[in-house]
Amino acid sequence: MVQDRFYATGKRKNAIARVWLTPGTGKVIVNEMEADAYFGGTFKTQKIEKPFKITETAEQYDVMATLKGGGKSAQVDALSHGISRALLEVSPENRLPLKRSGLLTRDPRVKERKKYGQKAARAKFQFSKR
Repeated sequence: MVQDRFYATGKRKNAIARVWLTPGTGKVIVNEMEADAYFGGTFKTQKIEKPFKITETAEQYDVMATLKGGGKSAQVDALSHGISRALLEVSPENRLPLKRSGLLTRDPRVKERKKYGQKAARAKFQFSKR
């Protein structure tokens, strides 16, 4: 059985990207919009195209993704992570180049929680002796 659709999930901070790859011409659809229109510019498309460049599969797959949570920057990173993991589903030979470029590693940095008795995670209320 030949599979024509590959699925993976990418994450970064609170952003979650559900990614489907289908053989195609390299179109990227995010939440039913073109990627440039959704992210508002072309500077973020470099991060989206990086997994394809590394695995030499540029313009071979169409990307259909649904993004939730986080900000636009975290969503781009989540999308890149999801595409990388989907390319791993396409072919196990893609693992080494993707791993070397750090695209398979989920960035673990998340916002630190606010502590009680403090203004924020680390910021304290101003102390007044008098």
